[in-house]
Amino acid sequence: MWGLYLHNLIESLPFFLKGLWVTIQVSVLSLLMSTVCGFLLGIIRSTRIRSINIVLAVYVDLIRGTPFLVQIFIVFFILPEWGIQLEAFTSAVLSLTIYGTAYICEIVSGGIQTIPKGQTEAAASSGLRWRQQMRYVIVPQALRPILPPLVGQYVLMIKDTAVVSVIGLTDVTRVGWFTVQRIPEGILVFGLVGILYFLICYPLVWFSNQLEARMTTEKSTL
Repeated sequence: MWGLYLHNLIESLPFFLKGLWVTIQVSVLSLLMSTVCGFLLGIIRSTRIRSINIVLAVYVDLIRGTPFLVQIFIVFFILPEWGIQLEAFTSAVLSLTIYGTAYICEIVSGGIQTIPKGQTEAAASSGLRWRQQMRYVIVPQALRPILPPLVGQYVLMIKDTAVVSVIGLTDVTRVGWFTVQRIPEGILVFGLVGILYFLICYPLVWFSNQLEARMTTEKSTL
């Protein structure tokens, strides 16, 4: 019986690969967009302008304090009631971007705060404008504490793409749900789903571990 299930699962591999491609597309687009938006908002938040910080704090706390499932339901089901009709793919990317931007904003802002104020003062005394200070002095130094948690956030966002199946997007998780209806042995089906997610996430996990190990080594040699 297991041999038959395994044979059927192998025959379903093309569908899993198509679902995997959808997952990769959603992941790449949302990671790119949330990284750009998160860095911009994180840099802006580090300015400590009270009015801006209040707005960003409300946004970040709201996103971090509510389940991603609720957020994607709002984008896909509620926005159409306001005249904003989005396809499932667009809704998935937009929801993940909004979600990831909040976390990356906090990571970037926290990383910038680790830079001593003397660096900013020295850059200002050199005649650099605020934008130049950030570009040439502050952000390059902040990348070291930013990168490890940033890569970790990427991994979490990729795994969160499994939620997009609830709005009808045929990603690898949804393909798994369809397949398990024909192959009752769910451990085979979702074991394969887990392996496919692992193949996407492991390079990032490995990279994050290498970064943390390198930073730990450098600190111990100081």
